[in-house]
Amino acid sequence: MSDPVKEIVPESSAKDQHDYSSSSSTDGDDFRQPTNDKSHLFGRQKPVHAALGGGKPADILLWRNKQISAGMLAAATVIWLLFEWIGYHLLTFICHSLILTLAILFFWSNISHFVNKNPMEFPEIILPEKLWTQVALLLRDRFNWAFALFWEVASGKDLKKFLYTILALWIVSIVGSWFDFLTIVYILFVMMLTVPCFYEKHEDQVDTYAQKAKKELKRQYSHLDEKVLQKLPKVPFVKDSKQQ
Repeated sequence: MSDPVKEIVPESSAKDQHDYSSSSSTDGDDFRQPTNDKSHLFGRQKPVHAALGGGKPADILLWRNKQISAGMLAAATVIWLLFEWIGYHLLTFICHSLILTLAILFFWSNISHFVNKNPMEFPEIILPEKLWTQVALLLRDRFNWAFALFWEVASGKDLKKFLYTILALWIVSIVGSWFDFLTIVYILFVMMLTVPCFYEKHEDQVDTYAQKAKKELKRQYSHLDEKVLQKLPKVPFVKDSKQQ
């Protein structure tokens, strides 16, 4: 009695089948792998440098150019100390600075002939019209946006936005009672030079805590809405005179 014929599978076919199954499983795992849907602070989708506008301003805020960033921070600190501790007034500070600058340039221009030095060449300073036009247009757009936002909040159509605005203004009023205007400006300037750099280095941790704080605020607002806001009498909107 003869042995049954055994079907022999070639090694190459088995290997190809194994490779195909492995690649298919790998592709399936890659397809099933969830994408990174982590939300960033303020709904940001771009990197921090691009979100700040890029270019030199973003480099200064993120300390990519440490000399300029440190120089601006030191100058702001010196000005704040002069006005707050020494008691300088703005007009006095400007006049004294101009007197010192004019005296140095005047004496250097006169004594340069005696010390065999070339006289100082004063650069011609012309402010570019395009730059100031862009600044004026930017300020105009910001003011228009602020006025539009004010009337939108005051219209009474969005209670949530109204409460957020009142809370923000109340917090600003409390902070304003603690410091004078110059100190607040200095604190904001220091925050501009430190917070973006700190956030870029600890982005994941800050985003995690921000998400937790956002969830807690939503929970508190839903609790307030359920206990207080929904029980308030609803005021109907005024209809048009034609409909009346």
